Amino acid sequence: MTARFSILFFLLFFPLLLNPVRAEEAGPAENLSQLGAAAIANNPELKASEARWQMFKNRASQARALEDPMLMLKIQNGIVEDPFNFRMDVMTQKVIGISQQLPFWGKRQLRGEVAAWEAESYRWGVEERRLELARMVAEAYYQAYFTDKSLEIVARNIRILDDFITLAETKYSVGQGAQQDIFKAQVERSRMLDMQISLEQQRKSLQANLNALLYRPADTPVGKIPDFEIRPLPQTAAELRLIARENRPLLKGLAALIEKGRAGQRLAEKEFYPDFNVSLEYMQRDRAMEEEGLDMYSLGVTFNLPLQRERRRAMVAESSSEITMAGAELDTLKNGIDSGISDLLAQLERRRKLAELYRSGIIPQAEQSLESATIGYRVNKVDFLTLLDNRVTLFNYEREYYDSLADYQMKRAQLEALIGKELP
Repeated sequence: MTARFSILFFLLFFPLLLNPVRAEEAGPAENLSQLGAAAIANNPELKASEARWQMFKNRASQARALEDPMLMLKIQNGIVEDPFNFRMDVMTQKVIGISQQLPFWGKRQLRGEVAAWEAESYRWGVEERRLELARMVAEAYYQAYFTDKSLEIVARNIRILDDFITLAETKYSVGQGAQQDIFKAQVERSRMLDMQISLEQQRKSLQANLNALLYRPADTPVGKIPDFEIRPLPQTAAELRLIARENRPLLKGLAALIEKGRAGQRLAEKEFYPDFNVSLEYMQRDRAMEEEGLDMYSLGVTFNLPLQRERRRAMVAESSSEITMAGAELDTLKNGIDSGISDLLAQLERRRKLAELYRSGIIPQAEQSLESATIGYRVNKVDFLTLLDNRVTLFNYEREYYDSLADYQMKRAQLEALIGKELP
């Protein structure tokens, strides 16, 4: 019987001798940089954003172009009784003319400037979408990492609980344990199986989400996420705010909208001046009624009278409101970035400290507590509930450790998206 207990004790303790925070070997590892590059290359939403930018970019050259000239062909002063006889009256003329609409000086350039700044805002929208896409890929990547680690921990705990059940059954068979201990271990094992099923479903959902971002079939396998180390960021909050001012695409996009509003305001002020239409006509005449019928020409300029002053004042006010709106949105975004940097730095520091605490303090202490409880249970100095409680406690700490690791990396990805630049 003593030999049997020794074997069971070895089987029970052998998994605990392994480092509980060590990653298990699996298939080929995924690479976050490669996944991010694939998403940027293939994601249809990003392609749509790029196409929208090109669409507005092409509007700039259209806005600067002149209207097409108008060609005129007509018969003037024709005789109704003989409409195609051009020699009955010397005033009958065959006329060819051309006219061109000319906006007031500077309007075409300003229209092109308005369109160019609008296209520029969409260009930065594409860059913003790239940042957002990289953040979403990183978040799905590290969520999959935490899920994989949780599955490893659950599988290891199921094996350990099987050993607990065997040990409890053995003690019960020799009259040293209670049958209730067996039931408690079985219930805990069933709870672990329930968690395993949920985690497997969660892993499949994360895989489908990541594949959607990469625009590839939903059932494409996502391999093992490799282990990593976390280190504190060397940049201060002030340095990160400066990086954000220089790199965040959305800031540049709003700045482009402000410039668009300013150009639109100057264009609206130009509307108080008239546009012109220049025309040239050549009139060919035949001899008639003993008159020579000399050819004639006509040169003219017409322009509109900008009398609708209220409408034009409203156009100027509209542009002014656009500038104010974009400026307020820019200030709001800067304020949000500043507060977001401070908040994320605090969360990163918390997660880093927690991960270090779990790795070097809490988990080793929980292992020692479980080891002591296991020895105590074997010699009937500790009840089975205490043994089980120690195992569950270690299980929760292991999961919280990996949760801190994954969440740190996700918060780092959010910080990079917030400041608009990948951190080294």
